Amino acid sequence: MIDLVYTYLSIYLSIYLSIYLSIYLSIYLSIYLSIYLSIYLSIYLSIYLSIYLSIYLSIYLSIYLSIYLSIYLSIYLSIYLSIYLSIYLSIYLSIYLSIYLSIYLSKYVFALLFTLFELRHQI
Repeated sequence: MIDLVYTYLSIYLSIYLSIYLSIYLSIYLSIYLSIYLSIYLSIYLSIYLSIYLSIYLSIYLSIYLSIYLSIYLSIYLSIYLSIYLSIYLSIYLSIYLSIYLSIYLSKYVFALLFTLFELRHQI
């Protein structure tokens, strides 16, 4: 009879403990893990991401922007300046040189003609 009571008691305790422990552990572990993981991950990720992103972005942006801007600006400025300067200089020089040379040459041609006219009257 005592063996039977022990057997029932052991079965009851094993079932009770298994159910209790499974429920308790599932609730406890879910709460504990959710709180722990949320705190740990938030702290870890905030620190890691802030450090990583600050280093990565500073290096990446400094290298990328320096290379990109130097290439872009050199190409853009060379093309822009060559086109702009060629157009500007061709227009400016054609207008300026035509006006300047016409005035300059007209003075010398007039002086030459005047000198020839005086020489002719002297003869």
